[in-house]
Amino acid sequence: MQNSRRKFLLGSGAVVAAASISGYKETLGAVATLSDKGEKAKDSIYFNSSVAEHSFLNNKFVKNEDYKILPTTCIGCTTQCGVRVKIDKKTDKVVRVLGNPYNLLSTNPWLPYNTSIEDSYKTLSQNGDFETYRSNVCARGNAIFDKIDAPNRVLKPLKRVGKRGENKWKEMDIDELINEIVNGGDLFGEGVVKGLKDTRDIKTPINPDEPSFGPKSNGLCVIGTTHEGRTAALIHRFLMSFGTVNFTGHTSICGLSMRAGEAAYLGDFKKYPHLKPDFEHTKYLLSIGTPPGQAGNPFKRQGKLLANARTEGNIEYTIVSPMQGNSDTIAVGGKSSWIPIIPGTDLAFVMGLLQIIINNKMYNEKYLCIPSSKAMKAQNDASWTNASHLIIQDKEDNGTILKDGNIPLVLDSTDNKLKSSEEVLQAVLDFNGDVKFAGKSYKVRTAFNELKERTNELGLVAYSKECGVSVEKMQEVAKKFTSFGRCATVDCHGGTMHTTGFYTTYAVMMLGAMIGNLNYKGGMSSGGGAYKDVNGSQYNLLAYKGKVKVHGARMDRTRRAYESTNEYKNKVEKGENPYPAKDTWYPFTNALESEFITNSYKKYPYKMDALISFNSNFIYGTAGGEGEIKELIKDPKLAVPLFIAIDPFINESSVYADYIIPDSVLYETWGVVHAWAAFQTKINTLRFPVVKPRQESFKNGDPIEMTSFIIALGKKLNLPGFGKNAIKGNDGKMHDFDKAEDFYLRAFENIAMDGKPVPDASDEEIKLASLDSFVPSLKRICGDNWRKTAYVMARGGRYEDYEDSYEGELISHKYNKPIQIYNEKLGTSKNSLSGEAYSGTPKFFKQRFATGETYEKHFPKEKFPLIAFSYKSNVLSSPNTSSANLKEIRYTTYVDINPKTAHILGLRHGDYVKVNSGDGETTGYLRYRHGVHPDTLGVEQGDGRRAEGAIDIEINGKVTKGLVSKKTGVYYNKLGLKDFTRKSAVATDFACGSVARQVIPVNITKIS
Repeated sequence: MQNSRRKFLLGSGAVVAAASISGYKETLGAVATLSDKGEKAKDSIYFNSSVAEHSFLNNKFVKNEDYKILPTTCIGCTTQCGVRVKIDKKTDKVVRVLGNPYNLLSTNPWLPYNTSIEDSYKTLSQNGDFETYRSNVCARGNAIFDKIDAPNRVLKPLKRVGKRGENKWKEMDIDELINEIVNGGDLFGEGVVKGLKDTRDIKTPINPDEPSFGPKSNGLCVIGTTHEGRTAALIHRFLMSFGTVNFTGHTSICGLSMRAGEAAYLGDFKKYPHLKPDFEHTKYLLSIGTPPGQAGNPFKRQGKLLANARTEGNIEYTIVSPMQGNSDTIAVGGKSSWIPIIPGTDLAFVMGLLQIIINNKMYNEKYLCIPSSKAMKAQNDASWTNASHLIIQDKEDNGTILKDGNIPLVLDSTDNKLKSSEEVLQAVLDFNGDVKFAGKSYKVRTAFNELKERTNELGLVAYSKECGVSVEKMQEVAKKFTSFGRCATVDCHGGTMHTTGFYTTYAVMMLGAMIGNLNYKGGMSSGGGAYKDVNGSQYNLLAYKGKVKVHGARMDRTRRAYESTNEYKNKVEKGENPYPAKDTWYPFTNALESEFITNSYKKYPYKMDALISFNSNFIYGTAGGEGEIKELIKDPKLAVPLFIAIDPFINESSVYADYIIPDSVLYETWGVVHAWAAFQTKINTLRFPVVKPRQESFKNGDPIEMTSFIIALGKKLNLPGFGKNAIKGNDGKMHDFDKAEDFYLRAFENIAMDGKPVPDASDEEIKLASLDSFVPSLKRICGDNWRKTAYVMARGGRYEDYEDSYEGELISHKYNKPIQIYNEKLGTSKNSLSGEAYSGTPKFFKQRFATGETYEKHFPKEKFPLIAFSYKSNVLSSPNTSSANLKEIRYTTYVDINPKTAHILGLRHGDYVKVNSGDGETTGYLRYRHGVHPDTLGVEQGDGRRAEGAIDIEINGKVTKGLVSKKTGVYYNKLGLKDFTRKSAVATDFACGSVARQVIPVNITKIS
């Protein structure tokens, strides 16, 4: 073992020396000479560390007046932890980032909210309770602040002067830019471009043949980023004022299969709730493709909770993944285990577990027999399911649940009679037969019976053959999972981003229903929620006079059934088979950014007039985007006539924009952020400018960024909701909306006043929290509540106390809707191409294209012997490529492969290789990694860039050279597959449409 490890480390060193030593040369030299970029360090022990931001002299707190410390939010990844930022007052530069001890994403347990700011520093000193309340940031969080002053940052508005993608620009005045995009014209010498004022027609149908698709104003589309705190203003204040339905975030390229599958399980396709384990108290965790601490948001918190649970707690956990991640370690002995699995076969594995549990009656029968909320309360349980509800099997109303009005009917287990679910405590669980209701006979089956049949469509041996996990191992895991009562949990995330990921997630979550773990301490939680912010006691910032009730078909054809279109109805009237539709429709999906460009090109449902992207990189982020989306966006005549990007950097997508609006970075901007998951208490984390924004400003002094831009653009378009008297307080008073702070300080005030208002901040606290510069605006905007608002700002948000997490053995903030053993909306929907009915319960499917044709027919193993997958980096993230500091930590990425597999293929550690999927290819250095399934290869996501500092940029005739270091690593998404059963489309989850970046059949060859 030791010899093998030594050889591996030596081999790794050889690769670094051969392939990427140049990236670490300065770092290694600095270590050897105690220097920093050629200059000798100030101290042989502390190197060039800055002076402490505060100290304790004779047990008295003393603040270092050379620095200011402000709380805010880290946007290094989608976790968005609360942090404290140390800023040099003389240079206004970030020196260091610390954890915020009030914020549960950085600390566990976290400080009581009423702890004074001074006492928070005392607590974290060596004389305080440091070990209990230690608050930290990850490597990424304490590195990326150099993005603020990155040399390739966009600081002034830009307009392209060459063709799209040539990366040639000129700076221009922001008012002139807004005038051009509003009024249109021959802006580039390529023909007339329609301006936004002509697109904003909220009455004329955008598609005369389909009036229900909405007005021409739907021709404006916006592709946004993650929910980083400013999305509500963008959607409600601008897009709904403009009159368009077309906004999408980044879900389809991130974790949509997981979110949609959990929405099916939880019965809510509108809000898309999702669950996470209560890591602190669970006794067994089964994690599918998502090693905590490496993947699965919130990354840092999950890692911290798992580390504590496995050392001080009693957790046991199993990681099922094609790669052994950071979570499985020999340091904790038998508490952790790893089951290697072929990517995309997780569904077979989980369906096997469900079959074992159901057929051997290892489930919690009493729990599954609870038919209603009323029965749940009567039996003192914490959640319930529709397992006993009856699904109609007759041709008429097939797939619907038998109801009396809106109340489901069930069979009472005491007398087998059909009754209202509200009148029954325990219902019959497993039934398939006939019942009579209101004088009519119905063929029905219970939701549980439907699930039972689906799990038994294949035998255990067949499931085992599909996933490569033995029957014995599946039996072992099933027994283990059902041995801890309500305190066993499941988790999944990015590993489900493949063509059957939706049903994989649904099946994974269904394991929890078998034991009834929802809302239990040590079970599954939907999160603690948040205090009211944009719509609260003082203001409803989302409401204003003249707000348009947007309607119509979305560009991505989500949230709507094909059967509602005239296309379908006309075919039926003519007696034709209505299937296939011209393309896919997704009735239970919320949004798909990957479909906007391609659908506009197909003019189905219509063609867009203009695209605004907001910190989005949909080309780099979409598997296959290089081949499909890039070619369509390069030519303005094909899909996107006008493209405006709001972006602090020129990335792989915004490089094709017509105009670029500079945006704030990290600690320069406003916002209100909610935690993702894995928390039991309310949390709102704030963003406000703690350093002066580096970019150019509007004439009113507001820096040019997303919010200030939409305010100026809204005013130019004369949209309601902007300017004078645009904000109405709940007291009836009117207020102007001219600056970003007009919106966000009022949202902060709502937070402060929600429920029991917070105390007032003292002058001492305001000074200690370095909020002095905000006081004039706080007084102007928040009036009598300004000190309460400052109290929240001083703590970086508002957080419910740790002690409020639980009520005895239950989680305090419970999910109240029933678990859907059978999802009626899903079970009554059809695939718009094949006409195939979706299964309303988990069901096994092989990897497939949209019409149902399987991968195995098109990717023979002899030609594509390996399956490629990507895995989450604990350092890199694609939005942070402009951070030079990150390259000091992780210079490059590799093609990771099992040494035995490499030997069979004639490949060696350090070979430069090409990986080919048939639809795309990428290159990189090969790295031996023993913890990789032999039939696969893995790539760490987030490197191998083709923009954002990696290529030359010309602005006003001056060229800034691209850096080779930005290009290093493997560009994984170039491998993405096309869906040959559709026109101009990448491979997606056949049910919900998320991009299938996992499970890519490939071959690999050495580049000589």
